[in-house]
Amino acid sequence: MIEIAPPGRRAAVAFIFVTLMLDVLSMGVVIPVLPKLIESLTPGVEADAVRIGGLLGLVWAVMQFLVTPIQGALSDRFGRRPVLLLSMTGLGLDYILMALAPTLAWLFVARAISGATAASFGTANAYIADITPPDKRAAAFGLMGAAFGIGFIVGPALGGLAGSFDPHLPFWVSAGLCLINAMYGYFVLPESLPPERRAKKFSLANAHVLGSLRLLASNTQLAGLATAHFFYSVAHNVYPAVFVWFTMYRYGWGETTNGLALAASGAAGIIVQGLLVGPVVKHLGARRAMIVGLLFGISGFLIYGIGPISISVWIAIAVSALWGFYTPAAQSIMTQTVSPTEQGRLQGALGSLMGLAAIISPPLYTNVLALALQTRDAHPALPIMGAPFFLAAFLLICALAAATIATRPHAEAKAVP
Repeated sequence: MIEIAPPGRRAAVAFIFVTLMLDVLSMGVVIPVLPKLIESLTPGVEADAVRIGGLLGLVWAVMQFLVTPIQGALSDRFGRRPVLLLSMTGLGLDYILMALAPTLAWLFVARAISGATAASFGTANAYIADITPPDKRAAAFGLMGAAFGIGFIVGPALGGLAGSFDPHLPFWVSAGLCLINAMYGYFVLPESLPPERRAKKFSLANAHVLGSLRLLASNTQLAGLATAHFFYSVAHNVYPAVFVWFTMYRYGWGETTNGLALAASGAAGIIVQGLLVGPVVKHLGARRAMIVGLLFGISGFLIYGIGPISISVWIAIAVSALWGFYTPAAQSIMTQTVSPTEQGRLQGALGSLMGLAAIISPPLYTNVLALALQTRDAHPALPIMGAPFFLAAFLLICALAAATIATRPHAEAKAVP
């Protein structure tokens, strides 16, 4: 097992791991049951289910985008522990609200609260940065990435299994898990940021989205890596945006095969993030591991786009999993460009970039796929259906260029006036 914290901190690391997993689970658990829940609230309006579901997703993403930097700045001022515990408690109570929502309006309110309370990813990463030496942060962030993979598998599986009995049941199960985790954290989670290392005051100028993004522009290296992170985030969102539609129209896959593919993708990510990131970063160094990860991601997307038969998808999943070297290595470098009092703001700002990517990506990729469907018959010999993945590969090439330039040898993290 990777040693990322002293023995006394392991219970805290376990709490952070579970918290991140439940944050991701909160996204995935809704996927298989939301249409039935919407139909139960609007009988006879089945044709509108997809549009309503899209609007609910947009509300969730917007709240994540707005609230993540606020949580990060609050954690810099008052400590990580209270922010994490309040976030997890709020998420559990919100699941109860979703289970009891009597109307669509209440469901929209619940999804907005869910987006806000599930915005603790940045604070959790700041906690890990607090308790982990710089040379071990890449391995620690890799372990946290494994939590993302587990949540990505468990969420849809839990939603589908429990939802087959009652579309409200997954929310009750998730509420219980979140509240139990909050109680566990109350007793075992120590504060990671001592008072002398905290920000002197909480400022809304730094906590709102634009204020948090100013931190990313504070030096040239961080600005370049943040640009790369944004391109990476938009590229990654091709999966939730069009993966199922792509495999359904190109290869005729159904729900079962798509479920297995998504589970395989999550499992491969867990293996890479949890077991391989630490040794690879130690051997290659953070910069080269980051670059290698992006190259694997580009290759995987190109295989998705070009692959003429369905087995290409399984090959692409295996290749793309090695893309997982990028995020922990990049975050390890970025955490070393800011002071201890700014770790929460940094993670909050990165969360805002991911939130912005989550808002942009669905219309971007679905429109590209729709255009591909319209032109497919006119050019049957060309891999036009792979257009969304070609676009994602191009975005990763942009991320590779930005990250390589920002971390080139002898480059200094110069302050930007």
